[in-house]
Amino acid sequence: MVHRNNNNSKSNLGNTTSSLMETEPYELHDRASSAKQDLYEYTGKNNKKGDNTFEVTQYEDEDNDTNGFIDNSEEANDSDNAVNNTGLETSNNDNTEGMQIHPLNDEDDTSVIITFNQKMSPFVLVLTFVASISGFMFGYDTGYISTALISVGTDLSHKSLTYGNKEIITAATSLGALITSTIAGLSADYFGRRPCLMFSNLLFLIGAILQVTSFYFWQMVVGRFIMGFGVGFGSLIAPLFISEIAPKHIRGRLTVINSLCLTCGQLVAYAIGAGLSKVHNGWRGLVGISMFPSLVQLVMFIFLPDTPRYYVMIGNLAKAREVLKKSYVDASEDIINEKIKELVELNKSIPGKNILQKGWNTVKELHTVPSNFRALIIGCALQGMQQFTGWNALMYFSGTIFESVGFKDSASVSIIIAATNFVFTTIAFFVIDRVGRRFILLLGMPFMITFLVINAIGFHFLNMKFVGNDVIVENGGFSAWGIVIIVMMVAFAASYAIGIGTVPWQQSELFPQAVRGVGTSYCTATNWAGSLIISSTFLTMLKTITPTGTFALFAAFSTVSLIGVYFCYPELSGLELEEVQLVLTGGFQIKASTQLAKRRKREHADMVARHQRELENGIGDDPDGNVWVTKEKPTDEIIESNI
Repeated sequence: MVHRNNNNSKSNLGNTTSSLMETEPYELHDRASSAKQDLYEYTGKNNKKGDNTFEVTQYEDEDNDTNGFIDNSEEANDSDNAVNNTGLETSNNDNTEGMQIHPLNDEDDTSVIITFNQKMSPFVLVLTFVASISGFMFGYDTGYISTALISVGTDLSHKSLTYGNKEIITAATSLGALITSTIAGLSADYFGRRPCLMFSNLLFLIGAILQVTSFYFWQMVVGRFIMGFGVGFGSLIAPLFISEIAPKHIRGRLTVINSLCLTCGQLVAYAIGAGLSKVHNGWRGLVGISMFPSLVQLVMFIFLPDTPRYYVMIGNLAKAREVLKKSYVDASEDIINEKIKELVELNKSIPGKNILQKGWNTVKELHTVPSNFRALIIGCALQGMQQFTGWNALMYFSGTIFESVGFKDSASVSIIIAATNFVFTTIAFFVIDRVGRRFILLLGMPFMITFLVINAIGFHFLNMKFVGNDVIVENGGFSAWGIVIIVMMVAFAASYAIGIGTVPWQQSELFPQAVRGVGTSYCTATNWAGSLIISSTFLTMLKTITPTGTFALFAAFSTVSLIGVYFCYPELSGLELEEVQLVLTGGFQIKASTQLAKRRKREHADMVARHQRELENGIGDDPDGNVWVTKEKPTDEIIESNI
């Protein structure tokens, strides 16, 4: 129950503006009747610095079912700097009473906008799908190059491409993306999310034009390199853009839409490639089609706004208010104004006179605050794991691989793998918030390892040899082992998509808003660094250590990754930001985070059920239309959920 005085309730944000009024104290008691749960008492207080602080007192239930977050670690107890920097404070008591959580003035957690009666805004959906075109372009790029490398023939420099040539063409995009991903976060803060995405469209267009008109090897490489610049911006900023405009209760799913568009782009590229594979210079048309989504996104963004947070960063509060009104159609003027004040407070929490100074201070905070640094380790590790499982090698060179095992219509086989990836990414879209990130990783990765090992065995029995640019299969090309390899690659695609293919792109939830842009830049750069290494060495590995050794190496990397996930990746789905920071301040705390995530899901389910019962018994809105009020008890129970 949230008991508030509706006439006097204000957001307490310290000294953000002279017009701010002090928050009325309020208490929150969770009275779920269907399960024994911890009860929390929130009392709004001002600390000495004037920050918005909530004291959280937790009471044990009859079964002493604590959440495990008693942070008695040596690091937490001995390092005042860690506590002060994260804004988190934990008691040294041996029980859960007295645990205190201090929110970090992040709009994710201090927001007053209500989620239970929020209708899905068409405006948010439009922004999400327009931003996700970047994901589609990313996927299309990784998909078309596989077919193009096969069908290009002698069109470049009047000679066939060597394995080294193919690696350079493929790796050029990864190198360009690596370069821009390191500066994309700061660029998005300085120039804006929307302008950077529009700039990425221009880079895509320039790169595509250079490739379509290529008659020489190095022109093709330069075109791919410039397109990589666009991929680097888009792959980082599009998920960031979506996370900043999406309501919290659907933010995870909306972010996965970008991944869905990525896999859809791969599928479309393979399908078009199959249709053009027998057409003279068909690969030019395949590359040229990539210009259309770039043009669509570029034109649509002319008429669409940036995110509210960026408008607050540059001082355009009127525009931020306008975007929030369109995003939260049921919110009143007072609620929108409170949200603006929260964003202003967040922007002021980062020291520095300008965006560049703020950016440098953010980099320091990312590395010196223990919880932030652990988040960085997790995010970068997940992105590295995604690459070193060998998936992108399969996407980049699937045509070459399938032809080597006897399938002449390699484009059709590639379509099956891309379709599998798309279907299982769609499944991940529906289950990722329900079952948790850690669970689907631990579910998918053992299957990945198994399928990679079987592939390694299959390649051994094919007895493949490399002679110049040709692959000779001593046992006759198309064979039973060739079929096994194809089936295992399809199964590998399924297990990859459901877990490690999706979870790393949830990286924004690891970081508090103050360091999110820079933190995600580091993670995305790690992804592209791994992609560069794999794409520039994969065919060479096939020749030097054999396909069996190559896929065995990927299986070994996946095994190490599975061990890392098991011991170092906590369950963060359903947790508030301050709880994520509390988890990472005291270590990785796997068991405790899993217990807390389960409890939060139960509490959310109970709240939804209770709210539904109230609706059935007769519910009305308050005068501002922001919270649900029981008609029988108009002042007794108000259900309010934060974004």
